[in-house]
Amino acid sequence: MPIDRAAAETFIWSTARLVDRHHYALLFTGGSPQPVIEALRGYRNADGGFGHALEPDLRAPGSQPAATLYALELLHDARALDGEPARAARAWIASIAAPDGGIPFVVPGFEDYPHSPWWQPEPGSFLTFGLAAVLHSGRVQDDRWLDRTTDWCWNAIEAAERPGGYWLKYACAFLDAVPDEERARTAIASLSTRVDPAALAPTGGAEGEFLRPLDLSPHPGNRSRALLTEAQVEAHLDAVEAGQQDDGGWMFDWLAWSPAQTTDSRGNVTIRALTWLRDNGRL
Repeated sequence: MPIDRAAAETFIWSTARLVDRHHYALLFTGGSPQPVIEALRGYRNADGGFGHALEPDLRAPGSQPAATLYALELLHDARALDGEPARAARAWIASIAAPDGGIPFVVPGFEDYPHSPWWQPEPGSFLTFGLAAVLHSGRVQDDRWLDRTTDWCWNAIEAAERPGGYWLKYACAFLDAVPDEERARTAIASLSTRVDPAALAPTGGAEGEFLRPLDLSPHPGNRSRALLTEAQVEAHLDAVEAGQQDDGGWMFDWLAWSPAQTTDSRGNVTIRALTWLRDNGRL
């Protein structure tokens, strides 16, 4: 069922955050990358990391790995991973890394600020995969931390017995981006014997929260598409099309715990839905 593209765009302009509106313009209307970079400055801290609810579920002002990952993803889309904001963010990530390269799920300082219940200290989290993935995707080479964390990622993937949930999502992103294609394809083939990627419930997630095929492998050319069948991808695209709400946007399936978090997250997932549909030939 075709979506209402005009309603979706109206939703973005009326509801999404400024940084996400600029991101939408960059991805869909030929917008300049510079407004994305400028809008990110409001979320940046003096230490080089990002916070201030750039990650909608974590509304503390201090720098956090998840918010810094989102900033680096936006800077990647803006082709600015070699710019000063990205270099400073990478330096901050390196400063909080464990000796083996692993990145914690969250760093201290968030506890007294509004946040969703799943933010709990965890060393060597799946965010390590995501951070390595965005840097490899941007062909970053001058980063000593990236060498260490790439080894961490390989070791974690090869040791995991029953990977699933967000761990698998970000591991797939790493395997799609890491330069060693042969090793990545071997790892994906191994993962295919250990998981069922059709619908994976994250540990501690809300009722009805699942990761689905396009969460794991959003683009047709991804190496991780080997985990999926064409029928699974097409069925998920059908569900994405059917998921457009009456106001033109999309809703997420994790816990909605505050009005600001809900509004901020809906802007993100609406852009995600439109990107999935466009990149897979439905838009």
